[in-house]
This record gives sequence, C-alpha cells and structure tokens, in this order.
Amino acid sequence: MTTEDPAVRRVRFYGTTDFATYWQSGRAAEIAERFDGTDPPTCAADIIELYNVQQYVEAGLFPADYTESQRAHARAQIPAMRGVIARFFTAINDTNVKNFVTAVDRDFHRDLIELLGRNKAFERCKSENMLSALNATGVNLGLMLGNKRLVQAYDSELRDVLMSEVSNAEHVVRKYMHKDARNEVYLPRSFSSVDARELLQGYVDSAGANLNYIGLIETARVSSETGVDAKLKLRAKRRKDQMTEEFFRDNAGIKTGCEVSISETQDDPVKVEMDGTVAKLTYSRGWVDQTLDNPSILNNFQHLFEFADDNVLLTLPSYPANLGVLERFLTTTGKTDYCIGDVFRALDMSSLLQTHLYHHYLASKDIDLEAVIAWFFEEYISEEFGVSSFSFSPSSSGSSYLQKVRHLFAEMESVAMQFALYVENGELDRDLLAVTSDPVLYKQLPSLLGGKYAYPVEGKEIANVLHVLFSDQSELAYISETLNARSGAQLLVKNEVSYADFAEHHRPTVDYLIALGVLEDTGARVQVASREQFLILRSLFSTQAVSYYHLSDQGRAEIDSMVAKGWVTRSTSLLSVPESSYFNYYLNKVEFSNGPELRNKYLHGTQANADGEAAHFRTYITALRLIVALVIKMNDDFILSAAEGDST
Repeated sequence: MTTEDPAVRRVRFYGTTDFATYWQSGRAAEIAERFDGTDPPTCAADIIELYNVQQYVEAGLFPADYTESQRAHARAQIPAMRGVIARFFTAINDTNVKNFVTAVDRDFHRDLIELLGRNKAFERCKSENMLSALNATGVNLGLMLGNKRLVQAYDSELRDVLMSEVSNAEHVVRKYMHKDARNEVYLPRSFSSVDARELLQGYVDSAGANLNYIGLIETARVSSETGVDAKLKLRAKRRKDQMTEEFFRDNAGIKTGCEVSISETQDDPVKVEMDGTVAKLTYSRGWVDQTLDNPSILNNFQHLFEFADDNVLLTLPSYPANLGVLERFLTTTGKTDYCIGDVFRALDMSSLLQTHLYHHYLASKDIDLEAVIAWFFEEYISEEFGVSSFSFSPSSSGSSYLQKVRHLFAEMESVAMQFALYVENGELDRDLLAVTSDPVLYKQLPSLLGGKYAYPVEGKEIANVLHVLFSDQSELAYISETLNARSGAQLLVKNEVSYADFAEHHRPTVDYLIALGVLEDTGARVQVASREQFLILRSLFSTQAVSYYHLSDQGRAEIDSMVAKGWVTRSTSLLSVPESSYFNYYLNKVEFSNGPELRNKYLHGTQANADGEAAHFRTYITALRLIVALVIKMNDDFILSAAEGDST
C-alpha cells in the first residue's frame, strides 16, 4: 500500500513541446488501455484525468515500444472518451455543481474551467452557485478571467469581484500592458474604463503593489480604453521611484558598471578587462593622438569603440539573442516595451561613456565633434561620392546644453530628411527640403541599394534551424557532462563530434539539419556544411539581419538560395529593422512606450529641468552617439552604392 497522494500521479498533458509531457506517456497509455466506456469514472478528478489522457492519444504520444496495433486500439477509444467526458459535464446543474467540482486538484483547475464552459455549464448554473463552487475548490480569479464563456455568463458578478480588491488591478495590467502574459485575459463588458482607472489608481497607491506592475503602468500608452492617462503615469512613476529608493535603502545591491580611460603607456589601441562585474576599457593615447584627422575620428567610433560590426550592422540595439534565459522568460515586460537586458545595458553604458570620453578628449585638442560631423556632410560626401548640397550646422559654442540638445536633434532630423530626398530623387533639392515637414520615420529611411538586408521569414523551418544551432536552449547543446557547450553550433565547431556521439533522441534533429544541407556527416564528425551559410545563419540569429552587399559572391548566392527556399526575405532601408527600433526607442513613441522619448521631449519643450545642466549634458552625449551611428550607416550606404555601381 502506498501513502503517496493520488493527485501527484494524475496524468497531465502539458503540450507536445513540453518535455514534461513525455514523462507521463506510459501512464497515459495504461489508463487508455484500461478505459471502459460502459463503466466510466464518476468523479470530476477522474474525468479530467481522462480528458488529459485523451489529449495524449490524440497527439500520438505513446511509449516507444508501443506496437501499431496498440496505438490503433487507443486511438479507437477517442470517441468513447469524448462521450464520457461530455455526458459527465452536461449533467452538471445548480443542484449538483458544488459536489461535482469540489476537490479538483489545483493543477487541473484550467481543465475544469475549460470543460465546464465547453459543455455549457455556465449557461445552466446561476452565478451564485457556480462561483461559490469554484471558490470552494480554490479556482482563482485569474483562471476565471481566462475563460471567455465564464466571463460572458457572469458579467456583472465578475465586475463586482474585480472592483472588490485593488490587487485585482493586476488582471487589468496583464490584459492591456503585460507582454508575456501566457494566457488571454477577458474582462467583463460591464467593466468600464472608469472602473479600470479607479482600480489602477488604487493599486498604484496601495501598500502591496508589485514594483514590476507599477513600472508597466508608468510606461503604458495613454488610452481611454485602459483608463491610463498622463496623471496616472506620473503617479506610477513617482510611486516606482519611491519603492526603488526604499528597496535600495536596505539593500546595497551588486556593484556593476563600466569604466573608460585613456592610458599614457598602453601600446594596444584598446584593452578590455573585468574587475568583478565592472568592465574597464582603456585606450592608447598614442593611438588617439595619431588619429585626429576627421576620417579617423569617425572611424574610431566604428572600429575602436565598435559601434558597428564588420558588416556595419550596429552593435548598439537590443537584440533578442543577447537576452538571457531569465530575461526572456521571467522579466515583467510591457506589450509595447523595448525589451532590454544586461548585455544591452552594459553596451549602452559603455558606448555612452566612450562618446563622453572622446568628446572631452577632442575638446582638449580644440576639435568639436559636431564640426567633424558637419565636415562629413558638407565636404567628405561631396569630394568622395559627388553628393552635393547636404548641410549640417554645429551648435553654437556659447549655447547651453539644453540649447545644444534641441539644435542637435533638429539637425539630425534634417540630415535624415536630406538623405531620404537624395535617395528618392537622385539629388538633393533644397527648395523641396524647405517644404517637407513630415516627421522622420526611421524605419522608412530609404537606401541607395535594393534589397540591402535579408531577414529571417516568420516560419517554422528557419526558426527551428536558428534555434537548434544558436539558442542556449538548444537540445544539441548538451550531450554529456564532458561534451557540452552554450549552443549546438558552439558544440560542433569546438569539438569533433561524431554522429554516434549523439543520443538517440538527438539524432532526428541532426538528421533534419543534414537533410536541409545545414550540417554534413563526414563519417569522422558532424560539422557545418558551408562556412558562408553558417556565418549568414549566425548573423540572422545574433543581429536579426544580414547585410547583403557585404557578402562575398558565394555568400550572396547562399542568400539567394535561402530566398528561394522561403527562409529569408530581402528589403531595402538605410537602417535594419532592429537598428531603426533602437532609434525609435530613444527618440519617440512610434513603436515603444518605455523609451526616454528624447526627441519628442526636447523639441516639444516638455523635458524635465529638475536635474539641471547635468541632465541636459547626458542627453547631449546620447544625441551625439545617435547621430554618429547615423553617419556610420549613411557612409556605409554611400560606399556600398559606389562599389556596386563600379562593378556593373
């Protein structure tokens, strides 16, 4: 006899993509074998378990040694299982609902709600009886709001429940603001925007508010539907600041950050060292002293400070590949948030400090970085590419940083518009520029080159290839304690892995990649089939794009082949999609609600002045970083266009 809780042994279907599902396939098969439609279960817990077993059978999840006749027998039971389940739940009414649903284990509450709704129990039972029964068995409000039929049946009653506790505002946040809410939230029709505003405000002021949810309210878009207005956002911001201050008053935290400096004795152009969690970047004075001409100054941003990679894709944006596991799955992210993690924060901090350091260093040499940018637009592109009429006006040396920021953002928009008009018309007409007043849309800035970027298509095949090769969650990343790596690609590149080294459950995936021509089996080892293809796939994963015209002829042929297979698509723009999103995050609210909106605030005169000149200086450095990044992209476009023109 066992004293183990029977609920622990209950079969639960987690979905075909969850490995936990496979652990119970044997138990599910046993129940399917014993099932007798003439002698069905009589309690809700057994019926719900049968429902989960039915899903195993429908998905074809059987033990590996199951014969085809056993599988066929189990599949033949599906209609009878469905009938037993339906008859049980259609018999539920006001008189027996409490007895029928009581004692259903918490793990199966979602199934309980689903089956009650599917079999119209909510229409048959009065709200006081059904809701009382569900409360008695411990079904929480979140699960109830996840079922559309239940919410429609008990509209006003659930509205009253929502308004009864300020903590229920978290359901409103999940509905409208939380990006990674795994389940849909349905709110009663009678729950108005006025109700939402009242509930959210009460939550912001409550002692038990969750800091993450307060942050989502702060960065949410203003909307009459959600009840979020500017006053509520400000209230949430102040509450978040208060909660953060209180937290760090008693918690010292971990020292992390970045230090940048110029070394008098260092020979290498740059050295990077880690002091615990603090990155230290030092630059050779000999190097920077010898690179004071205008082209070298801009090249130092691209190559010394590494604002762009070898294919001139910016390193500054937040790329999903740089998000850790916890950041991807456990971070509370808003639906309209720009998703950032530790890697982005580190690069953002270091690039800001690099710009600050270089601005200060150049000023000590009587060089104005804005004047270098003006040289690029007014002299360099004219002399190098024959492109005339561009203009960029540096800030006045006597201006405050507030004035400089406003001027720099206006000039950045001007050169972006100048570039767009030049691409569209083959020349820059100053009169046309003067009458063009539409705001700059960074995603729509054109390129001189057709099909400049290749992007992965939203499809299962290419997504699977990228996941298996490069994700830290790849099944191929771990073979044994002595043979593992951060990703499947790293494992194959750094080790001689033969086909026999892979476990039985790995081999279908390896076979799949071999059949696609991504991997090859030489007999001695499994390896990448093509270096060019591998580098392209790595770029698609790490930067979400490939710069087509930086590829060799063989690389371009690989992209053309991927286009034919439906793996990638090519499109034209100055900035890649992630790069334009980076600009939008910092400058405006076109895409994201959690950005600093620097362009909007400064050009509209709504920036805060509480921090004084220091805050404006920081924004000025940020603006310099953005316009330098834009110069890098424009220069690359001019160079590639000239090279492609010369080659035709």
